[in-house]
Amino acid sequence: MATLVVRPDRSRTGADRVNLTAVAHQRLVLLLILFVGITSLIGLRLAWMGVATFSSERTTISAGALPRADIVDRNGVPLARTMQGYSISVRPDRLIGEPAELARKLNEIFPDEPAAEFYKKLTGKGWAYLRKRALPEEVAAVNALGEVGIEFPRENERVYPQRTLAAHVLGFPPTDGAGGMGVELAFNDQLTKLGAQGKSFAISIDTRVQAALENELYTQMMAQRARGAGGIILDANTGEVIAMASLPVFDPNKLTRDTAKSCNDSARCNDMVQSRYELGSTFKPLSIATAMDHGTVTSMSKRYDATAPLAVAGFRIKDDHPLGRWINVPETLVHSSNIATARIADEMGAAPMQAMFRSLEFDRRPSIELKERAGTLWPTNWGRITTMTASYGHGIAVTPMHLASAYAALVNGGIWRPATMRRLAPGEVPHGRRVFTAATSARMRQLLRMIVAAGTGRSADAKGFRIGGKTGSAEKPFAGGYAHHSLVTTFASAFPMDNPKYVVLTMMDEPQGNAETFGLRTAAWTAAPVVKRVVERVGPMLGIIPDERRDVDISELMPLLWKAKGEE
Repeated sequence: MATLVVRPDRSRTGADRVNLTAVAHQRLVLLLILFVGITSLIGLRLAWMGVATFSSERTTISAGALPRADIVDRNGVPLARTMQGYSISVRPDRLIGEPAELARKLNEIFPDEPAAEFYKKLTGKGWAYLRKRALPEEVAAVNALGEVGIEFPRENERVYPQRTLAAHVLGFPPTDGAGGMGVELAFNDQLTKLGAQGKSFAISIDTRVQAALENELYTQMMAQRARGAGGIILDANTGEVIAMASLPVFDPNKLTRDTAKSCNDSARCNDMVQSRYELGSTFKPLSIATAMDHGTVTSMSKRYDATAPLAVAGFRIKDDHPLGRWINVPETLVHSSNIATARIADEMGAAPMQAMFRSLEFDRRPSIELKERAGTLWPTNWGRITTMTASYGHGIAVTPMHLASAYAALVNGGIWRPATMRRLAPGEVPHGRRVFTAATSARMRQLLRMIVAAGTGRSADAKGFRIGGKTGSAEKPFAGGYAHHSLVTTFASAFPMDNPKYVVLTMMDEPQGNAETFGLRTAAWTAAPVVKRVVERVGPMLGIIPDERRDVDISELMPLLWKAKGEE
């Protein structure tokens, strides 16, 4: 029988235990280093394949890439906001499907874009958008195609909740791949700064008034089969633009490439500041007010020969509706006489008229923050005939914004102020300069009211609102002459004339006339009625309640209007 002797293990000392712990620790550290190293390599590889490639290939920047303030109207109604939405993009080098088949399927999901356009993007050399601002159901449909080369990034997008309303005023950001325009461009720095602070940016527009103006302009444009239409509502005392419209409109939510060769052919063109026009007889009140301040017209009863066309330097100045008699100043405006206005300007001379038109900035771009502003057509030679024709708006071209600011000065006591798109703080009034005397401004308020009460502006007379204004119908320049059948019709007005608060200007571009206007296309039939309807709608919104018991006192001037025997 054998005896097995088992030697017990030697008990481990403290030093042995420390050595084993150190070895285990070293192994764990080594494994950790290997893990971190491998993870870092994987991360770098992913970054190189994804993020770095995305940054290098992407050629456009999302409108919301930088913080951007919301734009609100003067009452806080949102007009432009930054919101997170889906986009759909493609990396052509990662596609696994056949591009032609994918293009066909994408066209089925987005029928508004041709399959050929999708194919061009799917076979391009770099990253490209397939769709911006995609709807959730559209994202789901594209995702169901199972294509790994198509991605769905979430991006901040600039959204215009009122759609086409005030589109020309708002414009779009300069980071939207199209250069930018409107308030978005003009106040780009402020919008970025306020966006970083989480604040909104208030502009002078009143959304309610803007909607009413656009609606009435559109209705008349359709009724007159006009090429376009436009309008401005301006605070006569501060220069704030309460509404500004240019038709046709565009939707800043759906920007496409603008292929128009000129502003006149583009729906994005804001004709109120970007297009210049010969504004015709709307210049007559400005010219006569200048003559009054210069001392040329010292009496409302002074008469001027309008018995026959005026022949000067080979030109014949005539009236559309000849009176065939001598007429005074109120009659000159009420009946819109070119002949009498030209005689007044001729008597005054070129220098005072030039000085006044320069003080109204008719020789430069309009004063407003918007970047897109047209220059004027300023006569190169101010001879006698130029002085006479410019007095009734012929041979000089300005933007409608020029005219609106000039009429504000004409009726507000004589102070010209620049137009602004900013909502001004209570009590804030921009610095202005005197261009007409207070006495002349008071007299012009009477005369403008007379034109609406008894003259060519009668179709603008909204009862109780005391509107005053002047019509203007001008032929459009064409191929070295004038297109006799292409008119631009304008009505420049203000209300209430006993204490003017707002200037209202409306325009029709090439109205065709209709049965309601008996085929007539002049401003009295096409532009003036729009002012009446607009004022009736927006007056109460602006705090002006119609009151037929109040009016401008024109009792001393009305007897100067000649009446045929038998007329009341």
